[in-house]
Amino acid sequence: DLSRLLPLQPSVQSQLDKPSIIRLTLSYIRMQTLLKGQNVEEKERQEFMQSEEMNMYLRVMEGFVMVLSTEGDMIFLSDNVSKYMGLTQTELMGHNIFEYSHPCDHEEIRHNLRLTKRDFVMRIKSTLTHRGRSANVKSATWKVLHCQGRAKVCMASSAASCLLLTCRPLPLSHTLLSTHTFTSQHSMDMRFTYCDQRLASLLGYRPNELLGRSIYDLCHTLDTNCLNKNHLNLCLKSQSVSGQYRMMVKGGGYVWVESHSAVIPSSRPSRSRSMAHQPLCILTVTYVLSYPNDKNVYFIMFTSIGKIHEYIKLKAPTDRYSAGGQNFMGGQTSAWDVPPDHY
Repeated sequence: DLSRLLPLQPSVQSQLDKPSIIRLTLSYIRMQTLLKGQNVEEKERQEFMQSEEMNMYLRVMEGFVMVLSTEGDMIFLSDNVSKYMGLTQTELMGHNIFEYSHPCDHEEIRHNLRLTKRDFVMRIKSTLTHRGRSANVKSATWKVLHCQGRAKVCMASSAASCLLLTCRPLPLSHTLLSTHTFTSQHSMDMRFTYCDQRLASLLGYRPNELLGRSIYDLCHTLDTNCLNKNHLNLCLKSQSVSGQYRMMVKGGGYVWVESHSAVIPSSRPSRSRSMAHQPLCILTVTYVLSYPNDKNVYFIMFTSIGKIHEYIKLKAPTDRYSAGGQNFMGGQTSAWDVPPDHY
């Protein structure tokens, strides 16, 4: 019986039909081929997958591991995928990611399948209800996943490359809030409508100083593409993780931060609108990841016809974009200006 050769619990093996056995067998063979290409011994792989170390990684990550082929086939998923998606490891392995992902995300997934380093957000079917119970796949809803990983090129000529991804459902758990995080609320164009008091100790701004201002005003200009991508994901998928970017400190310099955001109904209901048509806002938890860097970076603010503009000057930034007096384009670093009309 072919099902007995699969590395599955006997209780799971007995419930498999013939198509599922063939599908899982093919996935297992492909996985073995990939591991041989990486010179990983079967015994070593089994010991690691069953080890407490592996379980600890998955718990800390608050997500699951997925291995995709370059065509999008799900070759492997860690068995804790059911905890986050409702669908089990055996239900998903061997299927194509496009069968379970949102149609509007297919083009972005195809693009990321061609990249070496990947960091993107996609929506995938989930059978988990709000109470944590599993529903029928026909009534599945969309869950947003933050996926990060790299392509793995196999050494064996017969083995194809694969994508190793860590997938974390959004919104992430924020039970570990500390003095190095602050929460804020924004309108859909990313203007501050609320921020908590911890902002003063972390960035030097009083909360009322930022009300009505855009988060783009505080972002290092070289990192605006990072915020643009995050903003687009929020508008299309309702949840997103920004990735690391630099936020300006009031007293000079910048800190590295990462923002986790979700679109929610506005906390201030409108009397003229029903609950079904309440305006939306963006709730953000921002993690401060570093101490202030490069205190030569400073703001010059001025007002013109009631509109606040930022004029940012930078002097020889010393960060990952430059080293030894050279910028990331290979030339010498020098002061540069951002005109007020770039907004």
